[in-house]
Amino acid sequence: MRKIALLLIVLLGVAHFATVSRCEDDVEENKEESDDEEGDDEVDDDEEEDDTEVKEENGVLVLNDNNFDTFMEGKDTVLVEFYAPWCGHCKQFAPEYEKIAQTLKENDPPVPVAKVDATVATVLASRFEVSGYPTIKILKKGEPVEYDGERTEKAMVERVKEVAQPDWKPPPEATLVLTKDNFDDTVNNADIILVEFYAPWCGHCKRLAPEYEKAAKELSQRSPPIPLAKVDATVEGEIASRFDVTGYPTLKIFRRGKVFDYNGPREKYGIVEHMSEQAGPPSKQVQAAKQVQELIKDGDDAVIVGVFSGEQDAGYEIYIEACNALREDFTFRHSFSAEVAKLLKASPGQIVLVHPEKFRSKHEPSSHTLAVKDSTPVSEVQEFFKKHAIPLVGHRKPSNDAKRYAKRPLVVVYYGVDFSFDYRKATQFWRSKVLEVAKDFPEYTFAIADEEDYAEELKSLGLSESGEEVNVGIMADGGKKFAMEPEEFDSEVLRDFVVAFKKGKLKPVIKSQPVPKNNKGPVKVVVGKTFDEIVMDTQKDVLIEFYAPWCGHCKKLEPDYLALAKKYKGEKNLVIAKMDTTANDVPNESYKVEGFPTIYFAPSNSKQSPVKLEGGDRTVEGLSKFLEKHATKLSQKRDEL
Repeated sequence: MRKIALLLIVLLGVAHFATVSRCEDDVEENKEESDDEEGDDEVDDDEEEDDTEVKEENGVLVLNDNNFDTFMEGKDTVLVEFYAPWCGHCKQFAPEYEKIAQTLKENDPPVPVAKVDATVATVLASRFEVSGYPTIKILKKGEPVEYDGERTEKAMVERVKEVAQPDWKPPPEATLVLTKDNFDDTVNNADIILVEFYAPWCGHCKRLAPEYEKAAKELSQRSPPIPLAKVDATVEGEIASRFDVTGYPTLKIFRRGKVFDYNGPREKYGIVEHMSEQAGPPSKQVQAAKQVQELIKDGDDAVIVGVFSGEQDAGYEIYIEACNALREDFTFRHSFSAEVAKLLKASPGQIVLVHPEKFRSKHEPSSHTLAVKDSTPVSEVQEFFKKHAIPLVGHRKPSNDAKRYAKRPLVVVYYGVDFSFDYRKATQFWRSKVLEVAKDFPEYTFAIADEEDYAEELKSLGLSESGEEVNVGIMADGGKKFAMEPEEFDSEVLRDFVVAFKKGKLKPVIKSQPVPKNNKGPVKVVVGKTFDEIVMDTQKDVLIEFYAPWCGHCKKLEPDYLALAKKYKGEKNLVIAKMDTTANDVPNESYKVEGFPTIYFAPSNSKQSPVKLEGGDRTVEGLSKFLEKHATKLSQKRDEL
């Protein structure tokens, strides 16, 4: 028994020793692994810190904000791709790009091929104006050469080898450079020319520049060519002033010296297409009465036809000149056909404007006619088009809103507007009730609008949840808007609402944050309800910033704007203010906000004509110069903080 007990003790001791040894081995092993991991981490940290080293992935060099400039020193030609890791096109292009890298590596002399993750190297992406992925640039002695050819090995290698030649020089710009010495001669002798007025520091101008040059190149090869030109408005101030250039870039079309606003796209293909259309005649010839009949029966807009005996007709040239200035606002037609003249009940030398059948009513003439003689001013013809452009109650849509319904006051009746066969009767039922009122208020513009097209506008009027089939709003001067209280719609209800508006008995609808209880800080907070009280105060000059809480540029401006307000805090007749335009209406159309931040100076003596800050200098110094230049109430000028 004693022997058994001794044996058990010995066995337990051995087991304990083995366990302790095992645990110590595990600890040592874990310690070694931990040391290895720590060592790995240290290595990784070192690697992360040293991002100036140029690495290579499958033959493609990896560049970033920290190593780019150093790498470029002394390099004649380098091919660079700016990419985003998530970009499908970039992933698809990667194998081809690696082949290009290998081919150019074997070139004599070799041409480096690199890539930059533009989502990380944001400084480089901004510097090279990268706006899409992948963006390819060939750098020749550090200067970017645009590449917009095919993304194939053959095409890209061929182009890079061409640029890499020692005697290669970039081709001359297709865009003409105009100065006071050649401006008038150039625009006066051109049948059509597009001119960009720009400022070298303007970000929008820099973004437009490559697209504008590509368009210039393509249009220069057209037959006949359409020239594109540019004017540095900061140097050629007299020319810019002559054509009322107040912002950058400003584009204008010139036809034999006569100027027209450019309202087309601002990228290559859009510019090319728009200018090609502009180069054609502003009016299309119609030869058959059937063409005009179809437009009157099924059209959505005014049908304008100039009837003439031929191109030699005295009024024809006047008509064409009048059409040129308004070609983007109307579709013009002309005819030398007796058949068309008979249909329109017109004689040669007359212009006829007819509205589509669906907009006709017993309260207005079915057509309007203007006789054109060789003595008729072009302005009279243009005024004729504008005066009769819309029917008594037309159909307001997003596509015609800016061109046809910009005049105020505008009375809008919202419901399910649909002129298709199944719904035309219901649409005309409500429209007829609007006509009964519109005929008695010629000083106002009336329109019907589909409630789905204008859901956001209805929401801003507080009518999106009205529960009524038909709702009404009035858009008035100065950006003010009024909503009719929801009730069952008929002509008399609409009439009462319009009469109340005319008598000034309605209160405008203004989206507004609560009025701040304490507004004693250096920068005054303006909300929708206090805009008129603070900004439109004729006793004070006001500098106001319109911002969005999420806007990075606004956040960057904030400390300088606050410092500016503190600098002028002793000026009792100067207010420096800000307004969150995502949460408040700006109830005055003179203060248009199209981007953030937007800054206006509202002088005490000119509240309806505020001065917009144009340009990039939003430092305390830059803002001070702007403010003092336009101030009317400063007690003294301040040159220093």
